Amino acid sequence: MKARRTTSGLPRAGEEATPGRRNPLGAATGRGSRVRAWPAGDGRRRASAARQRAELLELQQGIQYRRIFVTLLGVIVAVSAAVVLLGTIGLLNETRSRPLTPAEQNQYKQEEIARRWQAWPTTGVFPDEVKYLGLDRAQQYARRVGIAPETECAKGVDAPVADVLRSHGCVTMLRATYMDQTASFVFTVGVAVLKDEESRLSAGEELTQDDRVGVLPVAFPGTVSERFGPEQRQRTSWVGAGPYLVFSTGGYADGRTRAAIPPEEILHPELWPAGKSIGNQIAYFLADPPKVPPCTQGNVC
Repeated sequence: MKARRTTSGLPRAGEEATPGRRNPLGAATGRGSRVRAWPAGDGRRRASAARQRAELLELQQGIQYRRIFVTLLGVIVAVSAAVVLLGTIGLLNETRSRPLTPAEQNQYKQEEIARRWQAWPTTGVFPDEVKYLGLDRAQQYARRVGIAPETECAKGVDAPVADVLRSHGCVTMLRATYMDQTASFVFTVGVAVLKDEESRLSAGEELTQDDRVGVLPVAFPGTVSERFGPEQRQRTSWVGAGPYLVFSTGGYADGRTRAAIPPEEILHPELWPAGKSIGNQIAYFLADPPKVPPCTQGNVC
C-alpha cells in the first residue's frame, strides 16, 4: 500500500525533501536553504535616517541663526532706544526755558539794535520831534520836515566819506531833515547802516575829521529847508551807535552859504550845538539797549 501525499506538495514529517524538487514559489527547497534580507528595505531606512539627521541639523542651525538674529535685533533696538533717549534729553535741555547767560543777553541786545532800522517804521527812526539844547542849555524841540527815500551809502555822503563806508560794507543810508524850534536853522540827519558794530568801529577810525564833508543835505520844496544844499552846510559831524554811523549837518534856513559867513561866526553858539544834539538824540534812540527777557522762553524759567 502506497503512502498518501499531502496536497501541499510538502514532505511529511520524517520524510526528506526530494533533491531538485521545487516548491510552488519556484525557489529550490532543501534543509540548507536560508531566507535572504531584502536589500532595498535597508537602503530606504538608511536614506530616511540620513534625511532625518539632515533635517535635525538644519533645524538646529536655523534655531541658532534665529537666536543670533534675535540677539542682534535686540542690540540694535536697545542702541536705537538709547540714542533716541539721549537725543530727547538733549533736546529737552536745549529747548526748556532757562536763564539767559551774559553772552546770550549781550547777543540779544546786539541783534535787537541791529534790526531796528528795518523793524521800525521810518517815523520810529526819525521821530516827529527831537529834543535838543538851545541857548543857555534850554530844552527845545526840533520838528521833522521830511524823510528822504532810502538810498545807497555812497549817494548820501561826500566822496571821501563814501569811500570809507563802501570799503567797510555799508548797507544803506537813511536821511531826514529837521528844523529848529524857531525855524531859523535846518538840519539833515543821515544814518549809515553798517554790517555790524565791528565794521562801524573800523569805519569810524578812518573817517576824516574835516567838518566840511559828511552827509549831503536833503531839501524839501515848499518848506523852510528848500534852500538847504551842500553849499549851505555850516558844519558836519558824526557819532557811532551800535552798527550805525549817525551823521548830522546844519545850516541857516535863509540859504546863507558857509563861504558867506565870517570865520569867527562859523562856530555859531546856537546852530551847531543844536545840530549835534539832534544827531546824538537819534543815535541814542537807535542804540538804546532793549529790555532783555530773563529766560530763553520769556519771563518764566
